[in-house]
Amino acid sequence: MQSRLNSLIDALLPVLATLAALLVGAVMLIFLKVNPIVAYKALWDGAFGSSNAFAETLVKATPLLLVGLGICISFRGDVINIGGEGQMIIGAVFATWVGLTLTGLPGWLTITLSMLAGFLGGAIWGGIPGVLKAYFSVNEILSTVMMNAIAVQLMNFLLRGPMIDPEQALKASQIPQTARLEEIFRLPRLVPTRLHLGALIAVILAVLVYILLWRTTLGYRIRAVGQNPHASRYAGIKVQRYIVLALLLSGAFAGLAGATQVFGVNYRMITDGSSSGFTGSAGFNGIVAALFGGLHPILTIPASILFGALLVGANKMQRVVQVPSALITALNGLVVVFVVSSEILRKRRQQRREAVAKRENDSSPPPSGSGDKQLNQAEAGS
Repeated sequence: MQSRLNSLIDALLPVLATLAALLVGAVMLIFLKVNPIVAYKALWDGAFGSSNAFAETLVKATPLLLVGLGICISFRGDVINIGGEGQMIIGAVFATWVGLTLTGLPGWLTITLSMLAGFLGGAIWGGIPGVLKAYFSVNEILSTVMMNAIAVQLMNFLLRGPMIDPEQALKASQIPQTARLEEIFRLPRLVPTRLHLGALIAVILAVLVYILLWRTTLGYRIRAVGQNPHASRYAGIKVQRYIVLALLLSGAFAGLAGATQVFGVNYRMITDGSSSGFTGSAGFNGIVAALFGGLHPILTIPASILFGALLVGANKMQRVVQVPSALITALNGLVVVFVVSSEILRKRRQQRREAVAKRENDSSPPPSGSGDKQLNQAEAGS
C-alpha cells in the first residue's frame, strides 16, 4: 500500500509543480492588478476554447513531442541532450534543401525523402557530441550547447546566401528565408485548421519509441548503459557505442521536428537570426515535456499537449488582460523551473526509499532455523 502511494505521489509531482507555478503566476498577476481567474480563463479558452484553438495547441505540441521522444532516449541512456535547438535547425535545413531540390518527383515521395533527410540531419548533429563524449570524454552538455550556436550561425549564413529566396536576393532589405515550398510538397492539413499530418506521425513514433526502449534488445542496452555503465561493460555491452547511439537518435527526432515545422507549418525556413526565431524554443521546451512525462514516450504525449496549451493559451491571455509579454515568458519559465525541480525531488524520494529498504534488509534477523542449520553443519564437520 505504501509503495502504491509513493508511486502515485511521484506521478503527481509534475502536475503539482505546474499548479504551483500557476499559483506563483497568479500572485504576479495580482501585483499587476489583473484578476488571475479572468487571466487563466483566457488561457484555457485560447488553448481549448474551440476546435481551432485545440488544433493550434496540437500544432505547438507536435515539435515538443518529437523533441521529447529523443530526450526520452538520450536521458534513459544517461546522456543529457541540450542541443535540440541546433538539431531542429539542421534537420530543417536538410529537409528544406530536399524539398526545394527534388521537385520533379511525386509529392508523397519528396515529402518522405525530406522527412528522412531531416531525421538524418538531426542524427548527424546529435551524433557529433555523442562521439565526443564516448571517445574523448567531452561533457555532452557543453558540446550540445556549442553545437546549438554553430547551427544558428550556419542557418543565418545559408538563409542569407546559398538558400535565400531568389525574390529576396533581389531586394535591398533582404529577409533571411528560403523559397516557399510548392503546395504538392506540403504535409496534408485538417482544413480549416493548421493541424497537419506531422501530429499523427509524432504520436505513432511515440508508440514505436516505447517499443524500442522496452521491447527490444537495443532499447534494453541503452537503458542498461544509463543505469550502470560499469556493469554494462562487464556484461559485454559496448558502452561507447550506445552512448553515441542514444545521442544520435535523440538528435534524429529533433531533426524530424524541424522538418515538420517547415513542411507542416511555415512551408519555408525563416528566422530572425536566433534559434528561437525558427524553433520557437521547442528544442528546450521538449526537454521539459519529456521530464513531465517521466521520460516515458507515451506519457510525453499528454505532457506535450499541456505545454502546447500553455504556449497557445498564453498568447490569448496576453491579449485579453493586457499583460506584458515578459510576464508570459516568466510564466512559461516558472513552469519549466518547477517541473524540473519536481523531477529532482522525485529522484531524491526514490533514493531515500532505496536507502531505507537497504537499512531494513541489513538489520532484518536471519530466517528462522538458519542458526540451527549452521550449528548442525558445524557439528557434522567436526
